[in-house]
Amino acid sequence: MKNLKLILSYLKPHKKTIFWGVCCLVVVDAIQMIVPKIIQHIIDFLRLPGFTTSGIFKFALLIFILAIIMAALRFLWRLLLITNAYKIERKIRNEYYEHLQKLSIRFFQKHKTGDLMAYATNDLRAVRMLFGIGVVLAFDFVLITVASLALMSNIDWRLTIYVIIPLPIVTFIVIFFGRKLHRLFRKVQNTFAKLSDRVQESITGIRVIKSFVREDSYENRVGEIANELVQQNMRLIKIWGMFFPFLFAVVGVSLLLTLYFGGTKTILNQITIGEFVAFNSYLHLLIWPVIAIGWVVNLYQRGTASLNRIQEIMKEKPEIIDGIDVDKSITELKGNIEFRNLKYTYPESKNTILDGISFSINSGETLAIVGRTGEGKSTIIKLLTRLFNPPKESIFIDGKDIYQIPLLTLRKNIGIVMQDIFLFSTSIEDNIRFGKQTVSQKDIIQTTQLSHFYNDITEFEGKFNSVVGERGISLSGGQKQRLAISRALIKDAPILILDDAFSSVDTETEEGILSNLKSIQEDKTTLIIAHRISTMQHADKIIVLDNGKIAEEGNHKSLIKQNGIYTDIYNKQKLREELEM
Repeated sequence: MKNLKLILSYLKPHKKTIFWGVCCLVVVDAIQMIVPKIIQHIIDFLRLPGFTTSGIFKFALLIFILAIIMAALRFLWRLLLITNAYKIERKIRNEYYEHLQKLSIRFFQKHKTGDLMAYATNDLRAVRMLFGIGVVLAFDFVLITVASLALMSNIDWRLTIYVIIPLPIVTFIVIFFGRKLHRLFRKVQNTFAKLSDRVQESITGIRVIKSFVREDSYENRVGEIANELVQQNMRLIKIWGMFFPFLFAVVGVSLLLTLYFGGTKTILNQITIGEFVAFNSYLHLLIWPVIAIGWVVNLYQRGTASLNRIQEIMKEKPEIIDGIDVDKSITELKGNIEFRNLKYTYPESKNTILDGISFSINSGETLAIVGRTGEGKSTIIKLLTRLFNPPKESIFIDGKDIYQIPLLTLRKNIGIVMQDIFLFSTSIEDNIRFGKQTVSQKDIIQTTQLSHFYNDITEFEGKFNSVVGERGISLSGGQKQRLAISRALIKDAPILILDDAFSSVDTETEEGILSNLKSIQEDKTTLIIAHRISTMQHADKIIVLDNGKIAEEGNHKSLIKQNGIYTDIYNKQKLREELEM
């Protein structure tokens, strides 16, 4: 009942087209019921004196006209009903994608990309078949079954009872096989999702796989899942393959009873030859719904299994949302940032990442964050951009608790270069425009000059129209970072975050970019996370993290004098540079 309500909720917006489609289907089925009657009259009239070939021609012409009408109406119901299935598929896909955009980063950490892709492809295809062919067959089953039984009973109700005695067995066959099909298909869908994930992982990591000569290993990993999928599909096919033979066996018994009892009644002149032929025709029409019910059940089981899988994702609640404290009037930010005694532990983790973090940075200033790997530097950025929810009253921007600021406003006013750079498989210009759509070509050129990426672009064959490939595969590490910096700068946001944005850039280029940033960020806030001291030594403030706490704070000169963690990192980097010379 729950599945039926869900199906009806998707069908309801299309009730008009479904109504007219069903009307066309009813007329087609009605015509199918008329044709055996016409044949019955032709056969019976052949025995009457005065029945000529012109009479046969008239009946044949009538059947031909009815066939043309049926063809036209079949086209119409397919156009009306099957098209709805694609519209419903589009609606579910759009809802699914829109919902994914709202879900938190933690959701994507728990769910594999291959699984989510399988929902949007294989599962949606099964749903479309349910709402398309499944709906048509369901209506067809009811209409033809009722009409055929009524007309067969009109010829001889006793004979009708004889031949339909075996048909209720179909119900038990459908129930038995339907449950097995549902369970097996769900397993097949889950395995397909695993296969999609492994194939995607293999393609995405192809350079690493080749570098470590692990082609055979990953081929075996994909092969194992592919073999499992084949085995599960084989089990599904075996059940499905047994389904139809059982149905045809039941149908065969009905045909046998018709020939025996119907033939006897014809010989005894209890029914005419025409009626016997018409009765057989109606029985054959009845066979189609008996067989179709198996298909309907299969489509229903597959479709509802897939629809339920999608609904499980749709029921996931977004964690990062505007709360009741949000102030919709806040549309712009200046960039004054303050952290007050921030303590944070990742969900489902017992280890405290940040413990009592307090600092402030005013608009126009640059703050650098330094610390060893795993000290929580990037976590500060994730909390500031609300990729994860910080504790309330721990982060303030322009004196407002971060929860008072609408998410749209917060992220609109922050330009960010992430540690894990993601580029889209499109042109360089499109990747830069991703930061801001309404910018001129002149702005794009100026921005790439600021990020020292312009000269590289001019050397590409397609210039700004050069396609970077999936995740920027055609670019070097430094080029990716400079493209990401260009994308962040074009946004012209009051807050700029650079999370390890110069790790693949040489020192000279880095100094040039930082110098350019200083000139354009005079009235804006800049946060820099870096491992090189050279990247942050000109920052207005530097905080050093250790064991989740701020161990040292000051500018470059004052921190060097403290002779602590910062000084230790500085001396080691200086020694490394001298050894590399």
